[in-house]
Amino acid sequence: MSDQYEYVPHRLLRKRVRDLPSGVEGELMAVINENVSTAGSEHWVELAYIRNASGREFTTAVGNIEPV
Repeated sequence: MSDQYEYVPHRLLRKRVRDLPSGVEGELMAVINENVSTAGSEHWVELAYIRNASGREFTTAVGNIEPV
């Protein structure tokens, strides 16, 4: 199995974004292609790491974000 994650360039890095499902806004800190494999089968997902106004970071699928 390969590495567990890799950073992905994204046009909205360090910009304000909104997580569509929750409506929470914050700054896009990173986009990471993360290996969430189980039982020997590789499965990769792209996660957006967003820092909200309180400074706490949360993740969401990259497809769930839009610029503010």
